[in-house]
Amino acid sequence: MLIMFSLLVVAIALYLIIPSLRDGVNEAARKLVEADIEAFRDYLLSFGVWAPVVSFFLMIFTLIVAPLPAFVVTFSNGLLFGAFWGGILSWTSAMVGAAICFYIARSLGRPVVEKIVSKTALNWTDKFFERYGMHSVLLARLIPVVSFALISYASGLTAIRFMVFFIATGVGQLPATILYSILGQNANKSVLVVFWAFIAVICFGVLGAAFKPWFEKKFKKGEVA
Repeated sequence: MLIMFSLLVVAIALYLIIPSLRDGVNEAARKLVEADIEAFRDYLLSFGVWAPVVSFFLMIFTLIVAPLPAFVVTFSNGLLFGAFWGGILSWTSAMVGAAICFYIARSLGRPVVEKIVSKTALNWTDKFFERYGMHSVLLARLIPVVSFALISYASGLTAIRFMVFFIATGVGQLPATILYSILGQNANKSVLVVFWAFIAVICFGVLGAAFKPWFEKKFKKGEVA
């Protein structure tokens, strides 16, 4: 944990001290906000053999500085490195980012987290965690529309043990990571393949919403307490 915080402090210091690094990060953030996948892909390619390393740290950046769209990084990794290696890169970096967010919240508390994510969003997660109890993290990870960073920060404010959070995050983010990586890998191929991959992503989200009432019924307060 100390190592992660030390790296975070060093990264922030370098960002503030080195103008070229600051400009590069700001450019990447702009492309992420605009969800410009083609421009973001070209940005990563400009780093040559260092592209995977840059992608790794940018994924962590998108998760800490909520609410930048991390799916752009996952999609681009699939496009550049293939569904398998791109998926591993995205999954691993997201796990590191989730752990950092968790410990930022646990160490610094709610006032600091409210400066990163909105108070309204945190209030929503309070109700979500109260309703679904120990299943909250896994359920949230399986629903694509729920902010990845928000759940990571919110989890750090609860009594949930880190390993429970970490395992639920690892399992829960797998389906979306696989789908976005496959979609990215096939972006330059058959339009039909891209279409069906996109449909799969949509269906995944719809299924998550459809099963919500089932979870509400099964994991009532009395059953998860």
